[in-house]
Amino acid sequence: MRVLVIKTSSMGDVIHTLPALADAKAAIPGITFDWVVEEGFTEIPSWHPAVNKVIPVAIRRWRRSIIQTLAGEEWRSFKREMRKCHYDCVIDAQGLLKSAALTRLVKAPCYGLDSSSIREPLASLAYKHKVSVDKNQHAVERVRELFAKALGYQQPTTVAQYGLTRKQFAGSTVVEPNVVLLHGTTWPTKHWPQQYWQQLAAKLTAEGYRVLLPWGSETERERAKFIAEGNDAVEVLPRLNIKGVATALAQATAVVSVDTGLGHLSAAIGVPTLSLYSPTDPKIIGTSGEQQFHYSTNEIEDTGTEYDADIEPANFAPMTPDLVWQRLRLVLE
Repeated sequence: MRVLVIKTSSMGDVIHTLPALADAKAAIPGITFDWVVEEGFTEIPSWHPAVNKVIPVAIRRWRRSIIQTLAGEEWRSFKREMRKCHYDCVIDAQGLLKSAALTRLVKAPCYGLDSSSIREPLASLAYKHKVSVDKNQHAVERVRELFAKALGYQQPTTVAQYGLTRKQFAGSTVVEPNVVLLHGTTWPTKHWPQQYWQQLAAKLTAEGYRVLLPWGSETERERAKFIAEGNDAVEVLPRLNIKGVATALAQATAVVSVDTGLGHLSAAIGVPTLSLYSPTDPKIIGTSGEQQFHYSTNEIEDTGTEYDADIEPANFAPMTPDLVWQRLRLVLE
């Protein structure tokens, strides 16, 4: 059985789809998947043993000039690639108008979420087979339920397995105890204050851990330099691709992360991870899997304490480095 999966972005959403493939592979002998994904994330599906071929798409880039794109060779080549193979079915795991439109390029039975389960209800009009799932469950479980119902097997009740292994990325290299701090994210309100990161790094290095700081933009690089300032046991890593970050995560003793796609990558590899949340709900979009620990500002009792006005974003001010260190020590132990 050969299935085409459409899940184009973002990094966290792509990673959330991996357990559904692992479920299907265990339930249906010989099943293989081709996967349509944004060009920046093609490495991630290729790591999964059930994925036969990855088909890059560039919607983020193409939509800057729609007319030029539709008239260009790159679009024609993409359509040819989509139509090259016979598929037993297509599953749109994205649930957006842009992904639903891509399903129309393939002549195969198409499955997707129904209008009450999907993020953009109009997208469900593109699917021949509409699947209802519980919207109140975690994103990983929603995708697992979609695949189980589309492909006709019983959804497992076990903890999500991503089909990846830590050894797959860490190799046999022996490294000193270290903690990776994933400090970069998108929304301003998802950022844990950089002063807090610096203080947490000092606590870790005082306990004998080396601290590693990845970064993906100039802004993140400057933040990493601030966190590392004056502490020789804190290392700002060179700019890494996704595989390079995966290797650093796999070799870590533990990871501390804000709400970011790389946090989900750490979960997929199986690294003990403490993830920090404030504006988002970890029960719906938090890291999922074994050895995943969440800490939300909703858990912190309001004591009426006035925090330094320089702490930004202010929504994270009550989650002090001392509180995070208490949680992290339990993870490290």
